[in-house]
Amino acid sequence: MIQVKKGKFTGWMTQVLPEKQMSEAFINSIFLAMSGGFQDAYTYFTRDKVFSNAQTGNVVLMSQHFMMGEWKDGLKYLLPLLAFAFGVLAAERIQAQFRFARRLHWRQGILLLEIAILLIVGFLPQTLNMTATILVSFSCAMQVQAFRKVDGYSYASTMCIGNLRSGTASLSMYFRERRPEFLKQALYYFGIILFFALGAGAGGNLSVRYGVHVIWVSGGLLMVSVLLMFLEKLRVWNR
Repeated sequence: MIQVKKGKFTGWMTQVLPEKQMSEAFINSIFLAMSGGFQDAYTYFTRDKVFSNAQTGNVVLMSQHFMMGEWKDGLKYLLPLLAFAFGVLAAERIQAQFRFARRLHWRQGILLLEIAILLIVGFLPQTLNMTATILVSFSCAMQVQAFRKVDGYSYASTMCIGNLRSGTASLSMYFRERRPEFLKQALYYFGIILFFALGAGAGGNLSVRYGVHVIWVSGGLLMVSVLLMFLEKLRVWNR
């Protein structure tokens, strides 16, 4: 077991890390959202313009191609959609199997698996774009299933439409009732959208410039989240 001497380090963790569960902390959601935006931009700009997160867009494009009789083009949108569904299923099964694990939180296990998948994707050439997009969609789905709350509010770390609806509704309730908690809730949602957009912008630009390997940046962002959850454990041990 890791032993950390109490003192300045413990005090630093108390100040930096929130008292709430780290998986729901806003600082953790920042890195998850940036990684989610990065992955969506990556697959779109380097893997044949297919979304890894925005499955609504994939459904629209898939339906268009199928109705025009372009079965091969439609298939490249259908398979990531199915992979996303299987990713949700896999995350739910991991939670059920390892929910009470002590050494490693099941959410950390999902993030480490996602990082491993993204590491593999970075090595796949563009002749395997379909495989790469399927893997990224699968990993994104595991993330969005595992991390569903920020400070107790339901949200999505890899997409924007639900967050935009919830944030706007919260803002409307604040204007109507002037209750600070509604404004706080709205700021959480809009903050997540902002960091998702920053991740997507970085992912798009880096993908265009440097190609398939830049997905490893997204894995690095997820590793920060894993480390934050480890720091939370250290804080608990030193109470």
